[in-house]
Amino acid sequence: MGENARVKGEYRGEHRGEHRGDYQELVDEISALLGVPATLENRDFELIAFGAYDSEGDLDPSALDPVRTRSILTRRSTTAVRTWFEGFGITRATGPVRIPPTPEAGVYRGRICLPVRHRGVVLGYVWLLDDDPGPSDAQLAAALDVASRIGALLADEAQAGADLTRELRAVLTAERGWQRDMAVAELRTALGPRGDGLHTVVCVAPWPSADPDDAPSARTVPGATALCTVPWGTTGQSLALLVRLRSADVLTPALTAASRFARDAAGARVGAAAAAGVAGARVGLAELGAAWQEASAAARAALAEPRLGPVAEWASIGPFRLLTSLPPDAAHDPAVRTLLSPAHHELARTAEAFLDRAGQAGRTAAELGIHRQTLYYRLSRVEQLTGLELDDGEDRLLLHMALKAARL
Repeated sequence: MGENARVKGEYRGEHRGEHRGDYQELVDEISALLGVPATLENRDFELIAFGAYDSEGDLDPSALDPVRTRSILTRRSTTAVRTWFEGFGITRATGPVRIPPTPEAGVYRGRICLPVRHRGVVLGYVWLLDDDPGPSDAQLAAALDVASRIGALLADEAQAGADLTRELRAVLTAERGWQRDMAVAELRTALGPRGDGLHTVVCVAPWPSADPDDAPSARTVPGATALCTVPWGTTGQSLALLVRLRSADVLTPALTAASRFARDAAGARVGAAAAAGVAGARVGLAELGAAWQEASAAARAALAEPRLGPVAEWASIGPFRLLTSLPPDAAHDPAVRTLLSPAHHELARTAEAFLDRAGQAGRTAAELGIHRQTLYYRLSRVEQLTGLELDDGEDRLLLHMALKAARL
């Protein structure tokens, strides 16, 4: 078996989309119409199907330039490659786009890009190798008709994700135990094989709408499998996103969506803060509840500590990973209750700055813009109000935790 046929066979066995066979048949149809190999990628440049015109023989090695080889073997393209191709206007195109060979970019053969559209929205691309003279206008028109059928399938698959609001909300709000297990099972059934992939969860809070059903469509968010709103605090809402990932080490799709919706939330509430948290990656759906706790905690940390936001990853919030797991009243320790009153705000701020800087008086005084003697006076007042000794490690730990937890 030639390399081309081997790769094609492997991909047919591993791709898990609901319409896997349909995509493959349509790409093969385009290859047969034009007499050239074709590949189908979604709008995120992830490989969906690979068709070879002559699957019984080896493909001309010159066709396997670095960009094409990487796309077929790794099923995705790099950000740089995506940006380069998008520079030719393929995201706005309604007809074939010819892209010349550019060896310095790793493109040794010219390409023809057929945009895969549905109701005016580009959902993916069919890529063809361009030859001289290449396909005729009539052939390309016929191929575009096939591409429109692919677009309908991609839209149908995206719509399936857009309809998962109820299932996702049930998982994120269910009590631990059998209720959550049942909710996860229902979501897994709705997602089908897609549920076995790599995902993370994003929390955007507070979400400006009070309507629990007022959430954006998953179709508007590249990589999003489902979106929903979830109660936040006693009266507010947060936005939850279930986002597909290519790699556990690359959270870019989730971070991009988180940034977008954090800006939307902040813009909708003038003068109000909004932030987003991103959980660690998970395989499958069994740990979505834990992932939601991580995302919510990261969002709370970003709201409490602006330097962490407006988008914070769970892995990067440091001590807030522990503090966010404490009961809501943990900050009201008797020793610090008086210090946390509005009347002593400046003393609390001074104590937190001092502890943040490992008790270094010079750094703390410089940061606060006060004289060192003023710092010492304030710290003595903190000790008087709390009964804690700042020379004692455990007292300092208690005070530091209480001050941080009070922000949450």
